[in-house]
Amino acid sequence: MNNTKTALVTGANKGIGFAIAQGLGTLGFTVAVGARDDTRRKEAVERLRAAGIETFGVALDVTSDDSVAAAAASIEKEAGRLDVLVNNAGISGRFENGAQDPTTLDLDVLRTVLETNVFGVVRVTNAMLSLLSRAASPRIVNMSSNMGSLTLQTGPVMAAYAPSKSMLNSVTAQYARRFADTNIIVNVACPGYVATDFTGFAGERTPEQGAAIALHLATLPDDGPRGGFFDDQGAIAW
Repeated sequence: MNNTKTALVTGANKGIGFAIAQGLGTLGFTVAVGARDDTRRKEAVERLRAAGIETFGVALDVTSDDSVAAAAASIEKEAGRLDVLVNNAGISGRFENGAQDPTTLDLDVLRTVLETNVFGVVRVTNAMLSLLSRAASPRIVNMSSNMGSLTLQTGPVMAAYAPSKSMLNSVTAQYARRFADTNIIVNVACPGYVATDFTGFAGERTPEQGAAIALHLATLPDDGPRGGFFDDQGAIAW
């Protein structure tokens, strides 16, 4: 088994995901770049290797059982275990023509968003648990948004995207309860409003700034917080 710590970042081919992958690589992790687009995945791997980071690509469509199972098999073959899982892949969903207005909500849009943002996280997490269990201090970080906070109620009305993040937060809390007596620590990270193609490059934060909280949670000590919702300023209200 490879003694170097290995991290899988889903949606790591661009934006915040790439910044997380780069940050983990700089910290000494071997990074598995999870992405479904072959060209973008290969380009991301090349960029990371050019920066001196140990990395390999993993074909990964979080909405596909077969793809996720194959990704787990690929990581097992390459690294033998998984120390960190960052569930970063996510979509906002279509919102034009009232698709995310709750009074005209397009249920197909809701289903599509939930499939990636919630079901995809569960699918990937459960598939990677056997690999995570082989690590001394496994960490899971689920990338969310303050739009998922039922207390804050921030951002525009998006009745598919925002609830998907609320559900992701709740599912993460359930994982934390399940893992309470284990060495697996799972938390939720909010990167803030980051300038990526996800936001139309309208955010005021850089991808590296957005990645900072994920890097912190991915490298928590064994007595670190569990089942929390954090940005780089601290805990966020659920």
